[in-house]
Amino acid sequence: MLFSPPRERRREMSQMTQTHWARASWAMVVAAVLAALVAVVAVTEPAEAAFPGFNGKIVFASNRTTTGNPTGDREIFTMDPDDPSGTLTQLTDNTSADYDPVWSADGTEIAFVSERDGDQEIYKMAADGESEVNLTNNASAPDLAPAWSPDGTKIVFQSLRDGNTDLYSMSSSDGSSLLRLTKDSASDGLPAWSPDGTKIAFVRFRDGDSDIYVMKPKPEGKKNRPINLTKNSGNDQAPNWSPDSTKIAFHSRRGISSDTEIYTMAADGTDQIHLTENQAGDVDPAWSPDGMQIVFTSNRDSNNLEIYKMNADGTNQTNLTNDSVASDRLPDWQPTAS
Repeated sequence: MLFSPPRERRREMSQMTQTHWARASWAMVVAAVLAALVAVVAVTEPAEAAFPGFNGKIVFASNRTTTGNPTGDREIFTMDPDDPSGTLTQLTDNTSADYDPVWSADGTEIAFVSERDGDQEIYKMAADGESEVNLTNNASAPDLAPAWSPDGTKIVFQSLRDGNTDLYSMSSSDGSSLLRLTKDSASDGLPAWSPDGTKIAFVRFRDGDSDIYVMKPKPEGKKNRPINLTKNSGNDQAPNWSPDSTKIAFHSRRGISSDTEIYTMAADGTDQIHLTENQAGDVDPAWSPDGMQIVFTSNRDSNNLEIYKMNADGTNQTNLTNDSVASDRLPDWQPTAS
């Protein structure tokens, strides 16, 4: 996750140093994207994700020590948001770091970043952790911050393989049909595909500042110029679309505050609303499939990171994980059929 310290996707200047651990800090890491292969993007009517959806499990990355993770490296877990004290399910199990998990729109698969091959590559697996597939295989640069298209056929991500951090898309089945979407002197990362399929939100880091932009899901050019939504001197990162594509949640460090907070805004950048306010860092927001809640990461109760959820208006902020040693972050909420 570029724009996020070690898609972890999720990201303030100082936080970006951990790109492998969290999306929040991608900006400093500035590692991102592939060389575009000649492939034509089909911009025919994309399938829309269902709204409202039903809330399933929350997937997240953690370095907690468990029976299945005795070394305490970063692995991917799921939990029931309605029973956070219940048993966690560990999905990945190897001696390398796995993180930045994101659900497919139908909730049956998870894309994630793994360092098991000696570099950062994008993998996918079934919802139960089975059938792992390596989608990228590029030892020259990190591939980070995956995000699914709403019809499940593509994954957009960031890579540094062309000498600059840019956005690419590829087939979600086998990593083929590689296409470079942005080609800018700035660094682009942390993409998020709108559920209606019409736009990709992402973070562009330029001149010491990061802002959230949107573009159509096709190569940047004269007829597809990214639009800056935040235009703020603070660092705005980690965009995440509401299920109906009308809003974007993100985190920002702005104004006189020295901490990072969660905000929402309309899809056109207007109506920016401050949801969290404390002296800790609140990052990595992700909407629930029913659009009623937002899950996020915070270190408000200790120096380590925990997963929280709140209502979409910022009320009823509730702690979901509670590990005094490990850091839990980069949550994403599973859509289910019922």
